[in-house]
Amino acid sequence: MEQTQFDIFLVATPGLEQPLACEARGLGWDPVIQPGGVTIRGGWPDVWRANLSLRGATRVLARIGGFRAMHLAQLDKRARKFPWADLLRPDMPLRVDTVCRASRIYHAGAATQRIARAITEELGAPLADDAPLTVKARIEDDLVTFSLDTTGESLHKRGHKQAVAKAPMRETMAAMFLRQMGFDGTQPVLDPMCGSGTFVIEAAEIALGLLPGRSRDFAFQQLANHDAAALEALRRHAPRPAPAIRFLGRDRDPGAIRMSRDNAARAGVDAVTDFEPGPIEQLERPDGPPGIVILNPPYGARIGNKGPLFGLYAQMGEVFRTRFAGWRIGIVTSDGGLAKATGLPWLPAGPIVAHGGLKIRLWQTAPL
Repeated sequence: MEQTQFDIFLVATPGLEQPLACEARGLGWDPVIQPGGVTIRGGWPDVWRANLSLRGATRVLARIGGFRAMHLAQLDKRARKFPWADLLRPDMPLRVDTVCRASRIYHAGAATQRIARAITEELGAPLADDAPLTVKARIEDDLVTFSLDTTGESLHKRGHKQAVAKAPMRETMAAMFLRQMGFDGTQPVLDPMCGSGTFVIEAAEIALGLLPGRSRDFAFQQLANHDAAALEALRRHAPRPAPAIRFLGRDRDPGAIRMSRDNAARAGVDAVTDFEPGPIEQLERPDGPPGIVILNPPYGARIGNKGPLFGLYAQMGEVFRTRFAGWRIGIVTSDGGLAKATGLPWLPAGPIVAHGGLKIRLWQTAPL
């Protein structure tokens, strides 16, 4: 494991691999898109930076090596010779996850048992289901590949949002939908159904250049090669000066507005965000340059019945058409019929994205 460069797999929300690749490219990596994510090449400092800096990845897997194994006895023998001590600590609990595909070793449970036993007996590390570290083994065409989950709790958990509304949008998804709309931190953003404020807070963080992982811990901090000083230096990334524009959230529920304000304060973006209660029919175009309206309205699949929603979407469309000339509108929904009920001039809908068992997509317009 002396190699300085190895494969690092950035796990994406299915359907959002493309914007994640764009984000990785913008941070200086050379990404290759694969189903379910993006592969980059790098060393451990890239692993730390990816966890800290990427807004669209849900986790970061470091490929640490592997070998061929035709049967369980061979897997056991070679797993015992693998240099686990280079990265794993004998005092740190871990768990092993195995996937088998098109291999003579086909029983994932038996393979997991052999690998886990090899690590505990050779290294001394205990096993635990809720361990902070996960070793992922993939056995495909008789080739065993080991990866470490260097993230731990999913990266959408930024560490700021304690209050959450019904059917919340994940931060990782919100960031990628903003990217798909061409948001680069210089345009105002308005979410007229802001819930717990995710779109607005992500937009404000991007504009201020704040690292998404600045307030949380990661699994890689439990590895034998962890460099606390290097991580601290990466965390001390200087934010950008506050922009002249503001990021606005509106919601008919005063409780959602209180939640959003609290979440924005914890994220350190309360100076550039503004949350006010109000229904969609009273929504007014903000002063200043045109920007982006983006929202995740109810779509019936999750929160009750669809019938009344067609009227709501038609009303939204009317408000945007008559009051938001020059603005671009983005709606995330699982129902194309609801999107079309707005009467807005949609561009071709974005790719299907998996969201809690639903298939949603971003519908967006050119400037109205």
